[in-house]
Amino acid sequence: METAATIWMVLLIAVAAATALFAVPRRPARAAAPPADPRAGERALAAERAAEVSRRRRADWLRAQERVDAAWAEFDAADRDARRVAAAAAFPILKQRRTRAEIADRTRNLHRMATAACRQRELSIAQLNEALAHRGQWNPRRHPVAQEAALRAAVREHRYAAYRAAAEQERQAWQEAERAAATVRSLRAEVLTVREEAGRDVHYEQQWTPVRPAEARLAVR
Repeated sequence: METAATIWMVLLIAVAAATALFAVPRRPARAAAPPADPRAGERALAAERAAEVSRRRRADWLRAQERVDAAWAEFDAADRDARRVAAAAAFPILKQRRTRAEIADRTRNLHRMATAACRQRELSIAQLNEALAHRGQWNPRRHPVAQEAALRAAVREHRYAAYRAAAEQERQAWQEAERAAATVRSLRAEVLTVREEAGRDVHYEQQWTPVRPAEARLAVR
């Protein structure tokens, strides 16, 4: 009898242990992550490339700004020189008959000043040609002070044209930098959109009831 009771006790303990084991709640299986959308990777790569282009465009714009500042400084200096020489040339010069030798000397002086200014990039090639051809303000018969005033005025004109060209280049560089930045923002927004769409529970969306699909869609969003 004692042996039978012992066996029954062992069986009861085993049944109780098995019941307790099966009664323990199991963790639900973790849902598998949605497969990665290849479009996100493609757009992310395109966004990285666009960001690199945007950085280069911004660097170009900053360099263009520096060129504008330098061109304005050169124009400002040329303007001061032109005003100073013009003020000196304002004093009346006694008119007297010029000899051929004096006219030839003034002509050489004009050519020499204009050529030196062109070599120093103070005059353009077109302006040098005008000076050598004695057109416009380039009169070889004028006094050297008046010739210097005409030269300084031409240098100021050339510097101002260079400043305007630099300003236009800076404006174009800024527009290109803005377009590149807009492209980066657009691609990054596309990456976020694709990732959000890939992260939706497609299985749940397929189980929408046909009664109120619009309300269910609004609730999910």
